Amino acid sequence: MRLVSWNVNGLRACLNKGFLDFCHVADADILCLQETKMRPEQADFDLPGYHRYWNSADKAGYSGTAIFTRPEPLAVTYDFGMDEHRHEGRVITAEYPEFYLVCCYTPNSKDQLARLDYRLAWEDDIRDYLCELDEKKPVVYCGDLNVAHTEKDIKNPGPNRRNPGFTDEEREKMTRLLDAGFVDTFRTLYPDKTGAYSWWSYRFNARKNNAGWRIDYFIVSERLRDRIKNADIWSEVTGSDHCPVVLEI
Repeated sequence: MRLVSWNVNGLRACLNKGFLDFCHVADADILCLQETKMRPEQADFDLPGYHRYWNSADKAGYSGTAIFTRPEPLAVTYDFGMDEHRHEGRVITAEYPEFYLVCCYTPNSKDQLARLDYRLAWEDDIRDYLCELDEKKPVVYCGDLNVAHTEKDIKNPGPNRRNPGFTDEEREKMTRLLDAGFVDTFRTLYPDKTGAYSWWSYRFNARKNNAGWRIDYFIVSERLRDRIKNADIWSEVTGSDHCPVVLEI
């Protein structure tokens, strides 16, 4: 099974940059999107063979997630936890016979870390949620998780030390998630690889110079570790400031 996750940074814009051609080439069994920035009725496009599930933010043109899946899930739920987590379209959970799939667009802690306290509370709550699911069946957790976990996951760790997505607090929350019984699929296969990034700023020719961050992930329950066939980052795919990440399991 091939799963693909991609922050498209506005699906309507990405549709004009070859999104459907990408879908054909990617040949994903399940495609998870983040930052769709739309409601499903705002774009009419043909994607035969896929069931589509959308979670749109209350605020127009903001955030949002989607799952396009060939196998029909047993059940699909939207958002999780307390009311504060339920207005920005950030989580979709699809249940399949052998696992739960959680597509997530993690809140950014914002400039001057204005939203860091909320971000840290979110991390605790979603870790609890994932652990609850994991008690029932294995979990595949994917999306733009808005953190570069280690210094290997960012081009310039020193200057970015207290920037959103590379604070000690956010990185520690990722460590706590992994310690709770989950594995980072890319690092499982490539523990020491550097220069592998999934997001680049639009400024300073960052993508051309590969001055990026790895902030998009597939994380799975520990008991799925031996079933990981491939984990990849398709950095050659354009259309967004992020590129797709891939898991074959």
